[in-house]
Amino acid sequence: MYEMLLYLDGGNMINFKINGKDVVAQKGETILQVARKEGIYIPTMCYLEKTTPIGSCRLCVVEVEGYDAPILSCQSKPTDGIEVQTDSDELFKHRKNIMELYNVNHPLECGVCDKSGACDLQNKTLEFGLSCQSFTAKEQNRPKKDWGRIQYDESLCILCEKCVSTCNEAVGDDAIELHFGGYSSSIVPKGSETLDCTYCGECISVCPVGALISKDFKYTANAWELQKIPASCSHCSAGCEISYEVKHTSTEDQTQKIYRVTNDYEENTVCGAGRFGFDFGNSETKGDFSEAVEKLRNAKSIVFNSNITNEEAKILSEVSKKTGAKLVNREALNFQNFLKAFAVNAGESLYNGTLEDVADSNQVVVIGTKISTDNPAVRYALTQAFKRNRAFISYLHPVYDSLLQNTIRQFINYEVGTEEGVVALLVDTILENSELDLDIGYLSGETNVGEEELEQIAKISKRATKKTLVVGADLIAHPKAENIAKFLGLVQRTALWKVLIVPPETNSLGVAEICELSDEAVSPSVGYNMKADFVISALGGDFSVPALNQQEGTFVNLNREVVKTHVAVPFEGRNLNELANKVLGSDVENTIDYTKELFGTHFDDLEIFHLETEITSPKAEVSEVEDLPTFDGTLIYLSNPHLQFSPFTEKAISSEAPLLGSEQFAVAGKLSDGDEVEFEILGEKFRRKFQIDRNLRGVIALNPIFDMGLSAYSLSSNYRFQKAKIEKVK
Repeated sequence: MYEMLLYLDGGNMINFKINGKDVVAQKGETILQVARKEGIYIPTMCYLEKTTPIGSCRLCVVEVEGYDAPILSCQSKPTDGIEVQTDSDELFKHRKNIMELYNVNHPLECGVCDKSGACDLQNKTLEFGLSCQSFTAKEQNRPKKDWGRIQYDESLCILCEKCVSTCNEAVGDDAIELHFGGYSSSIVPKGSETLDCTYCGECISVCPVGALISKDFKYTANAWELQKIPASCSHCSAGCEISYEVKHTSTEDQTQKIYRVTNDYEENTVCGAGRFGFDFGNSETKGDFSEAVEKLRNAKSIVFNSNITNEEAKILSEVSKKTGAKLVNREALNFQNFLKAFAVNAGESLYNGTLEDVADSNQVVVIGTKISTDNPAVRYALTQAFKRNRAFISYLHPVYDSLLQNTIRQFINYEVGTEEGVVALLVDTILENSELDLDIGYLSGETNVGEEELEQIAKISKRATKKTLVVGADLIAHPKAENIAKFLGLVQRTALWKVLIVPPETNSLGVAEICELSDEAVSPSVGYNMKADFVISALGGDFSVPALNQQEGTFVNLNREVVKTHVAVPFEGRNLNELANKVLGSDVENTIDYTKELFGTHFDDLEIFHLETEITSPKAEVSEVEDLPTFDGTLIYLSNPHLQFSPFTEKAISSEAPLLGSEQFAVAGKLSDGDEVEFEILGEKFRRKFQIDRNLRGVIALNPIFDMGLSAYSLSSNYRFQKAKIEKVK
């Protein structure tokens, strides 16, 4: 019935017509992609831009002159000179018949279905004028399935497979699949009776009907009641574009409440923290305003973290200039110093890689980060690189990341603390005609990185055309971070590799660009969402301020883009700008009035804005790699689970925080599964339940810090591998 139109033209540009309009396709583009680019509507039900075309719905068929049967526009690439028709009477009839099939015995639950008002099936049923059904089929018993945060209703499922392709190709969990059974076909957990995934909720987002829904959102609101507030996710440096969907709390309480988070699933993929961790607004209005002003005015240090907007960072800088107080943010200072050292050899002041570069690569090397939990957006880009381009992905880290098992091709397990040596070996490997003077034997022996492993990277590099090096937080906070950064700068200098240095916190890059930072705090100190002598915070403390979902402002994401966020829910108290006005003797009405000073345009007029990298005179300056450290005994890696990033996600999402250790760790510490243990790291005391994780290798345990309140930010600014003495609680 359907014919596939194959791409046969040898050129890069193809000229053809759609509905009589002259259009041009680039090599590799499908008819549907060209039509969308030209604003020509072709209906679809199963198609997603970010995954391989599925071709199950058959709504996207078009007519091509000279062909007897319609073709699938989602999979067919045009040839030069063809004429395509997208909206004939025959096509309308064909699509109407398909919609009848979709509606066979589909439950008429629109009045209570969470998808009603935003349902593709509902919309296209109206679009093609279906007012009655001409045939039916014997109904099956289709019980609802409880998958934790997600509920699956087989009776509503139209088997479009969007959820399956998204989970596999965009996320990388590969947790669900289509169970074939004719009219009894359904979506099922893959290889298990229960759903084993990271609960990103992207399957909910792409589902065109109400088959996959959030259990927390179920029956709470109708789509048409909710107001969409555009925002940027504040949980990590990806700064993903999201919408907070809000309405009043109840008929008696008109206070705005966030009911859910949605995203443009065609363009981006949001992690579970971004989707479900939205309820972190501050409802407290604690503290005396006059006292807070005086504390800020008299502070010798202002201690803060990078979970703030650029405008707030600018305000703190202005207060610092006025009062002489030091600005202390160790994590952002580490990042700032790392970028300065990187620029020495890179020839540019900033790294040049992006998420899009990662996704488009056919070779990626990831080093110094447990990236799937540090920054899920990078993980999703790695998944796309592997699925689209069969990218060869090398992952270098002391901790095996089981969430990457479907994408990485090479795991190099180096010794803890030896990152300087590992980076030196890696850079020497991927630089063509390297002139680095390294003791390869010593470095290979101390780091546990074999020459044959590096040779494999070099071999792939010679034939790879798009290559990206991803650098993470372990290197940025390393004691030898400056020399590590200089080595990495040599890679970007070659212009053969893109380098993506992942900022550790939400707005690390923005803070590093705006603020003049110091290292150590002195008293009297004021903390802004940090521990200090006097604490101004959205997480308790001496004086309350709004959280980031209660503010307007901007962040700089890992793509070096300035992105905006808006107020989703109100805050009844005062904010940093009002405190600063009293200290500065100014009358700046809104925090976002600082946006123009930062970026040259008013907040409301700000569109896509990239931080410009400055061209520098590159050197070839690196220090000799001397004695590498040795970490013996029981080692703990500060690593949060996949739904948690900070005290703000902990406030919004309830989850356990066990100490996860390898079997070797359990033997070394004489521990059993379920033991209560105590230990101390960097002056912070922990009490955890110990659990054995058989995916871990080496004498290493993973310790979360998201539940440590304001101390979490202090802990995360250090090198994340730490020695610790583990004691069982008797």
